[in-house]
Amino acid sequence: MSVSVMAAAPSKKQWITTEIREQAEQLLSKMTLEDKVGQMTQFDWGYNPINPETGESEHDLIIELIRQGKVGSIFNLSGAAEANELQGLIEQHTELKIPMVIGRDVIHGYRTVFPIPLAMAAAWNPEVARQTSAAASTEALTDGVTWVFAPMIDVSRDPRWGRIAESIGEDPYLTAAYGRAWVEGSQIDNGPGRATASCPKHFAGYGMAEAGRDYNTVDLSDRELRDIILPPFQDAVEAGALSIMASFNEINGIPACANEYLLKTILRDEWGFEGVVASDYNALVELIVHGVAANEEEACEMTVLAGCDMDMHSGIFTRQLPKLVRAGRVPESVVDDSVRRILAMKIKLGLLEQSKSDVSQSAATQPLKSEYVELAREAARQSIVLLQNKEQVLPLSKAGASIAVIGPLADNATDPLGCWALDGRSDEVVTALEGIRQAAAEGTSIRYAQGCDIDSDSEEGFEAALEAARSSDVVVMLLGESATMSGESRSRAALDLPGKQRALVEAVAKLGKPIVAVILSGRPLTFAWLPEQASAIVQAWHLGVQSGNAIADVLFGDFNPSGRLPVTFPQNVGQIPIYHYRKKTGRPPAGAYSSYYIDSTTEPLYPFGYGLTYTEFEYGAIQTSKSSIGADEQLDVTVSIRNVGNLAGEEVVQCYVRDEVASVTQPLKRLVAFRKVKVAAGESVDVTFTIGAAELAILDKHMKRTVEPGDFTLWIGPSAGSGESVSITVEGR
Repeated sequence: MSVSVMAAAPSKKQWITTEIREQAEQLLSKMTLEDKVGQMTQFDWGYNPINPETGESEHDLIIELIRQGKVGSIFNLSGAAEANELQGLIEQHTELKIPMVIGRDVIHGYRTVFPIPLAMAAAWNPEVARQTSAAASTEALTDGVTWVFAPMIDVSRDPRWGRIAESIGEDPYLTAAYGRAWVEGSQIDNGPGRATASCPKHFAGYGMAEAGRDYNTVDLSDRELRDIILPPFQDAVEAGALSIMASFNEINGIPACANEYLLKTILRDEWGFEGVVASDYNALVELIVHGVAANEEEACEMTVLAGCDMDMHSGIFTRQLPKLVRAGRVPESVVDDSVRRILAMKIKLGLLEQSKSDVSQSAATQPLKSEYVELAREAARQSIVLLQNKEQVLPLSKAGASIAVIGPLADNATDPLGCWALDGRSDEVVTALEGIRQAAAEGTSIRYAQGCDIDSDSEEGFEAALEAARSSDVVVMLLGESATMSGESRSRAALDLPGKQRALVEAVAKLGKPIVAVILSGRPLTFAWLPEQASAIVQAWHLGVQSGNAIADVLFGDFNPSGRLPVTFPQNVGQIPIYHYRKKTGRPPAGAYSSYYIDSTTEPLYPFGYGLTYTEFEYGAIQTSKSSIGADEQLDVTVSIRNVGNLAGEEVVQCYVRDEVASVTQPLKRLVAFRKVKVAAGESVDVTFTIGAAELAILDKHMKRTVEPGDFTLWIGPSAGSGESVSITVEGR
């Protein structure tokens, strides 16, 4: 007999108190229909074309609407002074004086740029995200930003998709863990006018775009939606997120902003979400392009009735919603519900008490805080993944050996910022070359040559690079992508190192010198050829302002690398999508007439969870507190981790499960727990995971979360590709 697992209760942080509700209701009772629609309207202050017919600036149009009280939010401001000026227009010209909530894409830092989210996911340490997101919100708040459009918790399995750089990777459990921490960190609350709201995005399925092409179609079964896509968002809601952003894409034929099943049935009714649902940029107009709305009136009617509270930049609510209400096509009570939620968020943030910022403290005019710089360095070095280290070429000696530093990203101060570093500055970035020079002992020979550009076809710089390599004992090559090759609208059909970078590596390799290849990218790249050319491979992502120091810390052994891959690295593009959560098949890969390729292995280059250190860990046999349990019981599984190397190091201990026989097909392995532990050289630590309904339950054939009786296999190991296993049984009744 199986045992159903109760659906998660509504949000654990019901934040709309009686006082907030009453204050919102009082304001609402004084508002005209146009006032209400104004609260539901957001405009982009940073994108302001001039109308060629009238010569009028969009700034001028927005300013006039602000004076009339018809703008509830703006985003993409440039600083506190401008924010205060616009909030002042509301104080001076409107009767109700309801401030705007000012938004910004604060993806991986504000002035202090931290590693891209995919890199921070490689730390397998959600506390890093909690601390960096709190720092970013604190900086953003000094510029009047009270609404941060983050975290991005789309589960992402296709590295061709540029926005995988903003994600936590391929796994719903890891994404949910980071999402919770990110929401809690980014929503700082230091009193009136000193608080911020998070906005988890994109709800839902955006990371599953077909062919990895941004904005493309998404078609998912309800099982895939509820098993893979939605758990991180549900956890974000339970963590207290004040808002959620609906995505651009359609999902199963209905665009998200008009998808009542997503926005009402799941988000409101099942999860009890109290906050604001905002559209993505211009998504309401795109309903017409999708072909589900014939005109703006239909697009407006669909989205409001589906549960979208705020329109980002299209202006459709302003133009269409009042007349739809007066025509009886949209009940004013629906508008009232949306406005209550928007007002509640503003009251929660203390904006009605204090909407202006202290210009003298603006992050735009202040030097970076030393504690944030140190946090950036720590986050960056935790994010680095050591993929290969033949003959222990790493760590490098700081003295004695001469080092050639080569590659288009060696002395590059722009691209390490990564995508979405809107407020970062390249003059605050420590390049890899600078970091290596600062870390090396005085007198150590450091020879630098760029070799080639990131993506040009020129080999003009090869000879200088080869000369530097010939004159050195070891070669460090900084390779990868530019910041503009990943992020929004940056899908790639090929994932090789761009330009002449492979040719440069192969030319240097012919010299026979040890090569340390350091890859800076916003996604997994395909470099199955590289392990034969390089002695060591270091995946360094785009690491932000402290990129060079973090890379040097790892290369010279001041920091023992502890990162693990949050996404599978493919051998080639033809394997994509490739991920550890794959299902069983009736014909597993085994040659002819099985699920295989005639021209490629089905195995990845590097599996999910993989990463090396400068020490070595041994796993003992798994011990279980019980061999069988009831469906509503728990057991403990314990493994001893011994550091058999000469250095202290950190191991990411990962626990996976498989239901061997179930009412519906199950993944080969499903991550259910992990722990990062530090172990001194020669020492051992015991790591225990408690396994129960949360870890063993599946969506059964009736779409109920259920623990079914039968046999389960548990793995504990250093990646999805290896580890010790044990069998347990869930007894029936």
